[in-house]
Amino acid sequence: MPISLDGRLVVAISSRALFDFEDENRVFEAHDDRAYMQLQLGRLEQPARPGAAFSLVHKLLAFNANGGQLVEVVILSRNDPVSGMRVFRSCQHYGLPIERGVFTRGQSPWRYLKPLNAHLFLSTNEADVRSALAAAVPAARVIAQSKRASDAHPNEVRIAFDGDAVLFSDESERVYQRDGLLAFQTHERDHAGLPLAPGPFKPLLEALHRLQREPVDGMRIRTALVTARSAPAHERAIRTLMDWQIDVDEAMFLGGLPKGEFLREFEPDFFFDDQTGHIDSASLHVPAGHVAAGIGNEVP
Repeated sequence: MPISLDGRLVVAISSRALFDFEDENRVFEAHDDRAYMQLQLGRLEQPARPGAAFSLVHKLLAFNANGGQLVEVVILSRNDPVSGMRVFRSCQHYGLPIERGVFTRGQSPWRYLKPLNAHLFLSTNEADVRSALAAAVPAARVIAQSKRASDAHPNEVRIAFDGDAVLFSDESERVYQRDGLLAFQTHERDHAGLPLAPGPFKPLLEALHRLQREPVDGMRIRTALVTARSAPAHERAIRTLMDWQIDVDEAMFLGGLPKGEFLREFEPDFFFDDQTGHIDSASLHVPAGHVAAGIGNEVP
């Protein structure tokens, strides 16, 4: 019978998002891919340090305990196949049951997201992330220098999302950019009963919601909406989630306050936002990824 990933939450991740390969990447940038390959080969027996998205992956894979097959993580990397050996060795060192990988030696790997039916793609390469988003795959550029996740919640996957242009479409953000805050608040109050269109990360939120309902001993998921919206614009966001029949555990309507310190208190394993200013604030405290979607990320 053919092997299938149907029914699993599928996460595709680059090697540099999963592991700290910043030293090796500097060699690549200063020399070439062969120097990088030789360095990785020379360090084959040396496990790489955990990277920004390590905690998220480690906890999600814990849902496969007791023989379950609820989560699949696949390495999708611009690395060469030789360097890929160190990636898999490092996975084994940390007990990450990751068996599948695609290594493209400098070429963009995003096309392989389609046969994987991936629910999420994490990479440090912005071009690959933009290509994935254009193909309707939730994707984020991982900030490699992000603060690593707290170890205070070992049995809980904590994920925080921005709203507009991430979970929701950028319809309302366009009103704000064009007409200002007062027009935005009026528009959202007048449309409070009309659900927002889905944004690029709705499929991931749906997949996490399905995973929340799976009875796995000792593991659970906690989600948070962390948005610059404030009252009265909060109501449309809440009603949209209700219309989708998806619950979030926490909602922070911050009215433009910096998000970083609030995220520090929530302690997520990862945070997704479309605005680089919010990502800069967040990455000082938690692992963060930039979602290059919506009007604020359009290329002139």
